[in-house]
Amino acid sequence: MAETSARSYGRGAAVLSVGIGVTGLVTYAYFALASHSLSEDDYGDITLLWSAVFIVVSVLYRPVEQLLSRTIAERDARGQRGHEHLRVAATIQLALGVAFAVAALALRGPIQDELFGGSETLYWILIVAVLAYAASYFARGFLAGQHRFGLYGGLVLMEASSRFLFALAVAVGIASGQSVVALGMAAAPIVSLAVVPWAIGRSVRSGGVRRVSGHIDPKVAQPPTDEPDEVELEGALDAAAAGEPGGSTEPEFTLAHGGGFAAAVLLIMLCEQTFLNAGPLLVKATEGGAEGAALAGFVFNVLLIARAPLQLFQAIQTSILPHLTKLRAGGESDPFRRSVHVTLAAIAAFAALVALAMLALGPWLMELVFGGDFDYARGGLVMIAIGMGLYLSAATLNQAALARAQTKPAAACWALSAIAFVLFLVLLEFDDRVLQVEIGYLAAALVLCGLLYGLFRRGERPRAGRSRA
Repeated sequence: MAETSARSYGRGAAVLSVGIGVTGLVTYAYFALASHSLSEDDYGDITLLWSAVFIVVSVLYRPVEQLLSRTIAERDARGQRGHEHLRVAATIQLALGVAFAVAALALRGPIQDELFGGSETLYWILIVAVLAYAASYFARGFLAGQHRFGLYGGLVLMEASSRFLFALAVAVGIASGQSVVALGMAAAPIVSLAVVPWAIGRSVRSGGVRRVSGHIDPKVAQPPTDEPDEVELEGALDAAAAGEPGGSTEPEFTLAHGGGFAAAVLLIMLCEQTFLNAGPLLVKATEGGAEGAALAGFVFNVLLIARAPLQLFQAIQTSILPHLTKLRAGGESDPFRRSVHVTLAAIAAFAALVALAMLALGPWLMELVFGGDFDYARGGLVMIAIGMGLYLSAATLNQAALARAQTKPAAACWALSAIAFVLFLVLLEFDDRVLQVEIGYLAAALVLCGLLYGLFRRGERPRAGRSRA
């Protein structure tokens, strides 16, 4: 079973790597065209809109994506049927979308005037884009949990490609202005939903459970005997699985169970977006005016060195959570550890290559891609590349923690690191604000990676000397 699961993980990561790798390049092209087609002030507003959209959607909707991915994979491993987990996840997602809409309408003045400089168009694009992504992230979690990575890759590639077309239209002169480029952010998730009705409808009609091997391994019906679980959902699943081999006794998946897991992951997502977007947003807030918007756009470009690989890493992140969850459900401790270590080694090699590239060609590459009048410091670009490697390693260790249901201690690690990062940016004030963001990002990523690695090691120690039936 471990070999079959490893091959499935490898194939899934490979398929997604191709699709999401192309997606990352297309996203780069979108911002490159926008940077060359718009003024520095207008481009700065585009980057702020992007940051606002993806802070909100990642914080609000990725917890449900992770909940679905983990729960569907575990239920599949245990041979459990039913659709209550889909209903619970949809209820949570709908409630989060409604909460956002209410908050955004109530805070229209500050959002429109202070964040977007009075632009009504950018405000409404934010509203439409965030609401459209609710369905997109639900579909992503559903597809990932069922290992339907081809459709997952197609969804995100369709999203990036449709967004790129809006920037291309402005670049070639078919259309003009900031509003057209921004509209791509609202249109992209709507266009990508073309795969959703077919994918969900087909799976529901087939019974909601996709059997990978056509049978249930009796071993996967045994409850895991790892460290104590952090969420009630895990305990419910274990109790039910212990009742009857093959998972014929089905646990009750309630809103409280799903909400507990999603709430902890929501905190993790909030901290994740703090790492990626606090720099540009705080620079904009402290500098103010047109100069602040332009400087925020520059900081955003620098952080794209860390952000763009996340597009590619999404392939690994998406496929490793259901993979590790199935290994844990089946009591496969050695393949679990090996999968994490191999992924960490690959990330280290990738980060080293990026750091060397930034050391040799970084300033030239950044000026070529983004243009503008800013000077990109070679040392700062190298720091961001190293921080990117540490951050991706932390994200891998986080997926291992979620697979083990260590959501609460993982969320604490993220919260401590994110708070330290923000305090560093707020309480200290460097003359070179870009350098401050670069140093802060590297240091915070190092702290986060160290804390999550310690959690990973602690999760291993209780297993020493145990034998599996």
